[in-house]
This record gives sequence, structure tokens and C-alpha cells, in this order.
Amino acid sequence: MAGESSFDVVSDFDDQELRNALDQVRREVAQRYDFKGAAVELAQAKTELTLLADDEFRATAVRELVESKAIRRGLSLKIFDWGKIEPAAGGKVRQHVILRRGLDEELARRLTRLIREEFPKVKPAVQGDAIRVSAKSKDELQKVIVRLRGLDEPVPLQFENYR
Repeated sequence: MAGESSFDVVSDFDDQELRNALDQVRREVAQRYDFKGAAVELAQAKTELTLLADDEFRATAVRELVESKAIRRGLSLKIFDWGKIEPAAGGKVRQHVILRRGLDEELARRLTRLIREEFPKVKPAVQGDAIRVSAKSKDELQKVIVRLRGLDEPVPLQFENYR
């Protein structure tokens, strides 16, 4: 395979940037007048966030804060899958937010099929939750990247290991 170039299509986000954005949200909630005396908790696990607030109004306000801070930190809003606001103990409301990471099987299959159909000189291969795209011509790879950037997928796509 000498002379072949390749890159990986992945869907990922920077954990540290997300943590920083959530810290900024916590600080702003502690200082804002409309949150004075309100109990708002924002807990981060590996694959999800849990938002606990006094009422739906405050939960919606915290959601807007999280989204604005994430955008400022260079995170895509597509990583957040906001669940329903549901009642919790003590008259509070809870909202689970799933963090999307990786390409699921269906999306990976659909992307590889699209690449095979539109670019016959390019070879896509699914590798776990990423797609390795290889070709002899770097120009073909650039065309694939431009085409994939133009898609509106439910997850953000990044292109890594371009060689």
C-alpha cells in the first residue's frame, strides 16, 4: 500500500473543553440575579450530563447557558441529546443529556456507501466507531472531505490522521 494516503472520519469532542464550559455555567448561575436562591446542579458523567433545577424555566435557562458556553468553547451543539424534563424529588425537575460520541453502525454504513457510490477511486473501511478512507490521490481525499462536510448529520464529523 505504498503511495496511498488516508484519513479517519470520527465524531468526538474535547472533554476538557466541555468541563470548562460546564464550570463557566456553574459560575454564571451562582452570580446571576434570576438564579438567586435557586438550586441548580449540573453533574457530568462519562456519557451523559444530569441537570437538576427548581423548575422548568430555570432548566431551560441553564440549557441555553450550556449551549452558549459550548459554542464559545468550540464545541458543536450536535454532541448534546437533550432528554425530556421530568419531575424529580423535592418539587424539582431533572433533565438527562446524552453526550454523542463516535459513529454508530448505521451512520458508518451510510457514509461508506455514499463514499463508494460517489468516489469510485476511494476505499472506505469501518474501523470501530470511525471510518478510514484511503486513496492513491490526495485530491480525491480532499473531495471526499468537502462532500462529507456538506452533509447534515446528527453528529459532528471530524477528519483526523490525514497522511
